[in-house]
Amino acid sequence: MDIKQEIEKLREQLKYHNDRYYNQDDPEISDYEYDQLSLQLRKLEQEHPEYASADSPTRKVGGTAKREAGVLVRHNVPMLSLQDAFEKEEVISFVEKIQKERPDTVFIVEKKIDGLSIALRYTDGALTLGITRGDGINQGEDVTENVKMIKDVVTKLKEPVPYLEVRGEVHMKNEDFEAVNERLEAAGKKLFANPRNCSAGTLRQLDPEVVKERKLSLFVFNVQEARGISFRSHSESLEWMKRQGIKIVEGYRKCRTAEEVWDAITEIGEARGSLNYDIDGAVVKVDSLEDREYFGATSKVPRWAIAYKYPPEQKETVVKEIRLTVGRTGRITPTAIFEPIRLCGTNVERATLHNQDRINELDVRIGDTIVVRKAGEIIPEVLSVVKSKRPEGTVPFNLPATCPSCGAPTSRDENTADTKCTNINCPAQLSQHIMNFVGRNAMDIKGFGDAYVEVLIKEGYLKDIADIYYLKNYRDELIEKGLIGKEKNTDKLLKAIEDSKENDIDRLITGFGIKNIGRQAGAELKKNFKSLHDLAKASYEELIAINDVGDISAKAIVDFFSLEENQSILSRLEQAGMNFESKESASGGDERFSGKTFVITGTLPTMGRGEMEELIKRYGGKVSGSVSKKTSYVVAGENAGSKLTKAQELGTTVLTEEEVLEMIRNDEP
Repeated sequence: MDIKQEIEKLREQLKYHNDRYYNQDDPEISDYEYDQLSLQLRKLEQEHPEYASADSPTRKVGGTAKREAGVLVRHNVPMLSLQDAFEKEEVISFVEKIQKERPDTVFIVEKKIDGLSIALRYTDGALTLGITRGDGINQGEDVTENVKMIKDVVTKLKEPVPYLEVRGEVHMKNEDFEAVNERLEAAGKKLFANPRNCSAGTLRQLDPEVVKERKLSLFVFNVQEARGISFRSHSESLEWMKRQGIKIVEGYRKCRTAEEVWDAITEIGEARGSLNYDIDGAVVKVDSLEDREYFGATSKVPRWAIAYKYPPEQKETVVKEIRLTVGRTGRITPTAIFEPIRLCGTNVERATLHNQDRINELDVRIGDTIVVRKAGEIIPEVLSVVKSKRPEGTVPFNLPATCPSCGAPTSRDENTADTKCTNINCPAQLSQHIMNFVGRNAMDIKGFGDAYVEVLIKEGYLKDIADIYYLKNYRDELIEKGLIGKEKNTDKLLKAIEDSKENDIDRLITGFGIKNIGRQAGAELKKNFKSLHDLAKASYEELIAINDVGDISAKAIVDFFSLEENQSILSRLEQAGMNFESKESASGGDERFSGKTFVITGTLPTMGRGEMEELIKRYGGKVSGSVSKKTSYVVAGENAGSKLTKAQELGTTVLTEEEVLEMIRNDEP
C-alpha cells in the first residue's frame, strides 16, 4: 500500500468511527485507539502535504447533525474540538510556545468531562434553547425540552442579561448510570456500554420524561457569547456563572508556568479514580480572553487550548477464583474472578485468561494481586501479576484433565493452545450451541432467550438443535409445567420457531456453528450452492475455491457433514419442514442488483431493516453501513438522519421502500 492509499484508508476509518461516536452514540473503538489513528493520519498529512484534503477528518469536527430527535438549529458560535496531547513534552511545548509570544499568559487547567457537549442559550435571563454539538460548525439538534429535565440546568439566571450562550458537558454520575443499566437488565433490554453512551442516547430521547428518570448531570465550562456583560478572563466568567447558580467544572486551577500546568494535570489524573463521574483528560486553556482573540483558531481547533489525554486506566485487585466455562465447540475458557474495581466508567470483576499458555505466561494464581485494564477501554484484560504481594501457600493453576461440565477427558489443541472437552454430547456445549442457533445472527428466533434454552435442556426437551422443531408436539406439557410461561407466551415462541423454518439457508448454515463460518461465509456458501444437500456433498476442493472460505473452514465443513450424528440432525430438520433450498437460486439466479451497493436508513413503512437487507442481497446487491461515493442507492424511511444528508450532498439516488419493490417488480437493475 502506497502513502496516498494509506492516507485515504485512515480518512475512511476515521470518518466511519466519527459517525459511530457522534451520530450513533455507539463507538466501536476506545477514545485512545481513535486518538492514535488520528495522530497517525495527522503525521502522514504533515509529511505529505501534496495529499492534503479539505475533507480530511483532521480538519473537521467529527459529527454531523442528526434529524432523528430534534429540529436542526444553526450554531451562532462554532463548538470546536480541542487539539489532543499525549505526552508531557507536548504540554510543555504548548505552554512555552504561547508564553514566547505572550510572556505573562496565565493558564486554566480543568477536568475534561467524558460526556456529550451542548450549548445553552439564555434570552433576558431565561433559558430559550439547548442545542447539541452536531457538526460543530454549522448546526446541531434542538434538545431544549430534554435539557430542562436535567437538574443541574439553570432555567433562569439570578442576574439576567440580554443574551448569553454557554457550553457544557452532559454526563452521568456512576451510580445513576448503574441504576439505568439495572432497570434495563431487569426489563431484558440491551445495556449501555458506558456512561457517555447512556448520556448521549438519553439526551436524544423523544420523551423528556425518560431524560428526567435517568438523572443526567451537567458541568458548564465556557461562555460562548454574552451581550450586556463583558469579561476579561475565562476565570472571571466561571465565577460569574457560579453566582448565577450554573454548575461549572469543579476544581479548576490557575497556572503561570509549564511545570505548574503539568502538576495540575498530574493532580487531576491521580484523583480520577475517586470521582463519581468519568473524565477522559485535562484541558489547558489560556485564561485571558484578549489573548484568546490574539491566538485565534483553525477550522477545527482553537490555538489557545489543548486537551491532555490520560493513558488507559489500570487498577490492582485480588483474584478470588479462576472459573471455567465450556463453550459450544467444547473449548474450556478460564476466567479470573476478582474483587470488583471501577474502570472506564463501569464496575469490573472478571477477565478472561484465554488458555493454559496465558495462565503460565502470567503465572497467575488464586489469591494473587493482579493489574487489570480495559483493552481499548472496553474489554477487561489482566496485564500482570504483582508477585511482591503474592500470599504464602498459593499454587500454580492448571486446567483440569476432565471437563468441568460432564467429566469427560479433555484434550489440548496444539494449533490454538485451547483445552477442549472430547464429549460431543456435553451439556454445556449443547447449551451454547443451541443459544448460537436460535440467536440473532443465526436463525433469529424471537423470544428464545438463554433461560428457556437452559430449562428445556434440563427438562430433557432439547438434546440437539433438531429438537427445537419438535417442541410443538409437547405444547400442552410445556404450558402445564410453565417452562416457557403461560399459554400465550408458549404459543408465541412456538410460532416464532415455525416461522424460522422459512429462513434462507445462510442463517441455517451459520446456526450449525461450524468453525469459522459466520453470516458472511454463510452468505457466500448460499450463493454457490442451490441447496443444503449440495453443500453437504461439496468436496474440499470445491469449498476452498469460494470467497471467505479458507483451508480451516473448508476442512471444518467437510468434517461437519461427514459426521453421522450431524446427518441424523439434518434429516430430522428436513422432516420437520425446514427450508433447505437457497432462496437466491429460487429467484432464478436473479442478480439484477449485482455490483450495486445500498445503504438503509430510517424506519421503513412495512419492512424491517433486516428484511430489506435480505431482499437486496437476494437479488445480488450489497448492503453497507455508511454512505460514500461508491454507494449506488440509499433506501430511506421515516426519521432518516445523517446518512440521508450525506447521500443528498453526494448526489446519491435516494429510494423509498416502494421504489425498491417497484424496481424488482419491473425487472429494473
